[in-house]
Amino acid sequence: MKLVFASNNAHKLEEVRKILSNIEVVALREIGFFEEIDETGNTLEQNSHLKAQTIWDWLVSKQLDTQYDGVFADDTGLEIDALGGAPGVYSARFGGEHGNDAKNNEKLLGLLKDVADEERTARFVSCVCCCFPDGRSFTVRGTCEGVIAHEVQGNGGFGYDPVFLVGDKTFGELSAEEKDKVSHRGNALRKFVEELPKYLGE
Repeated sequence: MKLVFASNNAHKLEEVRKILSNIEVVALREIGFFEEIDETGNTLEQNSHLKAQTIWDWLVSKQLDTQYDGVFADDTGLEIDALGGAPGVYSARFGGEHGNDAKNNEKLLGLLKDVADEERTARFVSCVCCCFPDGRSFTVRGTCEGVIAHEVQGNGGFGYDPVFLVGDKTFGELSAEEKDKVSHRGNALRKFVEELPKYLGE
């Protein structure tokens, strides 16, 4: 099975390939797609579908679609209860600059500076959507509950990982294997693997 993953994010690609080890996962750069996809959806589900469908349509326009079984994409957000669910769908650009992890974490910690431990509850949410040649698609959702630390902890992971505590460690302090077992993306991708055969007739 050969699926295109609608992302050029090297960190995400590494996580996805580890978890989907039985599937040939092709990155956007490997199909020659280097453009930014505008994430105009109001929900993570909408954005993941938008990304997957955009890439499938592009493959069709380049007559490359027959080489692949489908396209899948994820959109991930951090929901913080004390901030009314923010940053949510705006997580990647929360600090004002898309994908600037340091600025995003700095803004987040600043907003929560005076928030008590018991009110720092949060969850990572990952939505994965897959679009198929026959026009069908499906979306799954994975979550991971945690709390926001008072400072950056750990050098691992990416994004909000070093401020997201699960138990007594942040995602930034966990090994890749430890993180994959409990993470939102890991949970979503395991559901994704369960759903795939229903659409591929396997």
